[in-house]
Amino acid sequence: MTPEEFQSELKKRNIPISDEKMQQFESYLKLLQEWNEKINLTAITQREEVYLKHFYDSLTAGLYVDFSKGVHSLCDVGSGAGFPSIPLKIIYPELEITIVDSLKKRITFLEEIVSELNLQGVSLYHDRAETFGQNKQFRSSFDFVTARAVARMSVLAELCLPLLKKKGTFIAMKASHAPKELSEATKAIKLLGGKVRETQSFELPEDAGERSIILIDKKKETPNKYPRRPGTPNKSPLA
Repeated sequence: MTPEEFQSELKKRNIPISDEKMQQFESYLKLLQEWNEKINLTAITQREEVYLKHFYDSLTAGLYVDFSKGVHSLCDVGSGAGFPSIPLKIIYPELEITIVDSLKKRITFLEEIVSELNLQGVSLYHDRAETFGQNKQFRSSFDFVTARAVARMSVLAELCLPLLKKKGTFIAMKASHAPKELSEATKAIKLLGGKVRETQSFELPEDAGERSIILIDKKKETPNKYPRRPGTPNKSPLA
């Protein structure tokens, strides 16, 4: 997907894109390529692949969630090189973004991205999601929580649902195996205070693969003992 095709596709889908935002994406791409030579951020570095499989893919969340009305807070868990939260911030500048990632080098990269793209209202934290979710400053405080290709749904639910406000929405961005993962995570989601609203499956342009977006609404507060200690959710997922 060329930058021109990226822009055209967003316009077709009524995602608000402008020349200024396109320049931000181009700067993002160049920094990603430069930094990837020093630290391993992503296996996808070719320009057209980045525009399709990172930038466009991240923005598909905006097809199913309306980020444009009002000021919302969004926490991106395990953001890596900033996906999906930085593309969402470029398109929806009113979003208040918080990114938590366990690797300091990635946070350092994101600090440069935020500075170079002149993004306001972005907070970056070097922390484990389990510890972050037990921090009273952040627990139950976000309108949206996102996670993209981080872990299985049963693990993601434990890491992400504690961070949501009641009536907030967890946006899980997954590949084609999402229905099986979701089935295995049903009890965990209910235990953690969530309820599945809908699952949307679709094909990326250019036969780039199937994707699923799972929207989970927080109906009640998550029990205080979740998330468990760092490493435990992954080793012993809630059944």
